Amino acid sequence: MASLKAYIITRALLVIPTVFILLTLVFFILRIIPGDPITAMVGQKVPPEVLEKLRHEVGLDKPYHIQYIEYLRGVLTGDLGRSMIWGKRPVIEEIMDHFPATLELTIFGFIMSVLIGIVTGAVAAFKKGSKIDASMRIYSIVAYTLFIPWFGMLLQMFFGVYLKLLPIGGRITPGNAPEMITGLYVLDSILTLNFNSLIDALSHLILPSLTLGIVLSGAYTRILRNNLIDVLNQDFITAYRARGVSEWKVIKHAMKNAFIPVVTLMGLQFAILLAGAVLTETTFSWPGMGTFLIERIEYRDYTAVQGAIVFYAVFVALISLIVDIVYALLDPRIRY
Repeated sequence: MASLKAYIITRALLVIPTVFILLTLVFFILRIIPGDPITAMVGQKVPPEVLEKLRHEVGLDKPYHIQYIEYLRGVLTGDLGRSMIWGKRPVIEEIMDHFPATLELTIFGFIMSVLIGIVTGAVAAFKKGSKIDASMRIYSIVAYTLFIPWFGMLLQMFFGVYLKLLPIGGRITPGNAPEMITGLYVLDSILTLNFNSLIDALSHLILPSLTLGIVLSGAYTRILRNNLIDVLNQDFITAYRARGVSEWKVIKHAMKNAFIPVVTLMGLQFAILLAGAVLTETTFSWPGMGTFLIERIEYRDYTAVQGAIVFYAVFVALISLIVDIVYALLDPRIRY
């Protein structure tokens, strides 16, 4: 336990240089590439004196090292700065406007991928060598190679346009949003007992989360199948069965042991979902962090892009740390 605590502290401290290096790279790369927020927003035809005045207001006329020191000082005090365009709102406020949408989509896409992957992987393992096993393995390959925009549009065409069962875009029907508490529409609908909004929010979540879930489930199918087959062939499983232990308990023990590498994959997939849902958000017009980042990169909104990346880095680092702790709890043999 002491070694685990030391490991947690060490990992937490390593987040600091990781975020610092990432922030430094992003800061200078954004400024090296052509263009700036002011030119991107007002265009090239603005008189030079007006352009210079606007650049001065946001501090872009200062040397890079001065800008860097000032921004770093703000980050160390918890201030991610203000957006350089459209009202110059605090970056943290803009992140909080978009992050709940991404988090909600990530959670539901993650749950979908895990459920589909575990079921298909377990079925393939217990039906090893059969046609069902072959079908599940083919499914894992096809699912993993699907291109999200193409697959998402396919689902939109079938369920939204042809069958007219589900909405094809957006997060909720305009005017039907629940009272804002957490920013997660499903949770807010439950907390406020607004079941009309709950059904509406869930119906909008089905297609994007199903798209993400199916595409990412292939990895779970393959890794769980292979590990479960390996565990089922080990001596302790044979001993359980020889002692007359019920098949359900044998499956329970086998799943627990086979699940250890899956937990690591779950943490990585959640981080990928959180940071890489850009294609899904674009396909389904989902107002999350992905669309926010693309928009601000196009407008060279330095502080917004930097703030979003710092926010992501810290969040993903925390997820990775939690996964390592769960991994250690599942497998007592692990020592740090």
